[in-house]
Amino acid sequence: SIYEMFGNECCLSTGEVIKVIGFKINKLIASICENNEFSRFSAKVELPLNFPGLYKVVQDKTPYVSIEEITRKVSIGPTRFGHPCFYSPEDIKLANLTIKHGEQITFNSVEEVNGTMAVNCGVVRNNQSHSFTLPLSQEGKFYECEDDQIYTLKEIAEWKIPKCRNRIVKLSNTLHTWDSSNPLPENFDGSLILTPVYEVQAVMKFRKDIVHILSDLDVEVKDVTDCYDISSFLQPLSLEEVFERTSKEFPMVAEIMEGPSGSQKPYNLLHTGNEIIIYKKYQATRVLASEIRSDSPKRHFLIPMSYKGKFKRRPREFPTAYDLELARSEKEQLHVVATKAFDSPHKELFSVSVGDQFLVQQCQTSEVLYEGSKKVIDVLACEQILSDTYKKVLLPMYMEGGFVEVIHDKKQYQLSEICKEFRLPFNVKVSVRDLSVEEDVLAAMPGLQFEEEITDSYLLISSTSSPVESWEIPVYRLNMSVHLLSRDVQTVVPPVTKTTVEVISEEQYYMVRRYENQTLHPPPRPPKKPK
Repeated sequence: SIYEMFGNECCLSTGEVIKVIGFKINKLIASICENNEFSRFSAKVELPLNFPGLYKVVQDKTPYVSIEEITRKVSIGPTRFGHPCFYSPEDIKLANLTIKHGEQITFNSVEEVNGTMAVNCGVVRNNQSHSFTLPLSQEGKFYECEDDQIYTLKEIAEWKIPKCRNRIVKLSNTLHTWDSSNPLPENFDGSLILTPVYEVQAVMKFRKDIVHILSDLDVEVKDVTDCYDISSFLQPLSLEEVFERTSKEFPMVAEIMEGPSGSQKPYNLLHTGNEIIIYKKYQATRVLASEIRSDSPKRHFLIPMSYKGKFKRRPREFPTAYDLELARSEKEQLHVVATKAFDSPHKELFSVSVGDQFLVQQCQTSEVLYEGSKKVIDVLACEQILSDTYKKVLLPMYMEGGFVEVIHDKKQYQLSEICKEFRLPFNVKVSVRDLSVEEDVLAAMPGLQFEEEITDSYLLISSTSSPVESWEIPVYRLNMSVHLLSRDVQTVVPPVTKTTVEVISEEQYYMVRRYENQTLHPPPRPPKKPK
């Protein structure tokens, strides 16, 4: 028969040879679980993988009976999602290490060790990581550890649903306001039991695209792997798989089997059937920025360091005196206006009125009288600006007030200058747009907050038909498949490199911040008001 699949006509005739290259979850059937209780009468809804929101994975209480079962059912891979954690209720004695019962074991990869398939594992003790291997033949009870990360539904489908099992998730936060098209009940904050519906991904002998076949399609097939030359089929690769290749394998020529839609550069080079040169892989720096506005949703951007526009400073807002201390710098004195009154409980410290202006000096300690006894607390030394003089005052560090910065600096800055001279977060507005691009999306923003510098993975590509410019494309935010061509690259040195400001979705924004913040220590909490 001829089947219509995702807009592709696909002929599955008797005798057709299909090479299955993978299968993935196409959609999810979610059973709504009120108060963490499920019954066969629970409402069921169909959720697409791009359904908005961030979710926490509920720990699976059913144990695995061997390491082999874990490797068969759980996704273990090189990306940050592919390191599941388990614990054993009993001690595991190895040659040079004993894994204690209840200790968290991280599964990193599966490989052959001395002729035996094993899992590379790790445990952390006293901030020290200890590596070891567990053979697939190792038996015992292995339970999933609790996971405090948050995920999109797509990430859960790809990495967090074991084969032949369902997955319970809890909504962590919604990223969009509820409307009537949302299949979940309004103000829903319960759990969902996710049951996957799969699709088979395949390539066929005389087609250059990937065919998607739903797993419930009524077609009978026979496994002919052992008696067929599978090298005659194309081998699709994702951008992540291309990135995992060694640096000496670059540059390479590839044809796009599935690519993103879009008419703007570089996305117009990435349509299905186009050929590209992939010159190299590398890590590049971006500045994560968000639009300054009181209502949501805000727009989010990843700005390359090569951005050629210029910025002027915008006033920052500070909710506490402690935030003033964090923003203070040796380069210039911080000048702020109070936007909220504060009545000090100690006569030694200053009470703030709306409109009071201060020059922030330094953090120090001060003695205050509290219930008849002296107590030492952290304070912020400032100078209050009066009409014709300055008055030295002390503000308690725990003070919850409100301050807005007064900007005296009229200079225009390049992006690299801001990152070098100032602490992020930092507020700006585009004063001179980037004239090297047709449309500068940042120029229309009333204000931007530069939140943090991040490092991300990129491939440098150009079109084979007109390699006059090369483009950086993100590895983890483009859903794209290519197959490598065996042609030599004529131009080994890439042409002039172009970069673009990337507009990212709210889900991608949360993902970028989440991964970046894993390596940072959380900021210290502001001091508490003395009891």
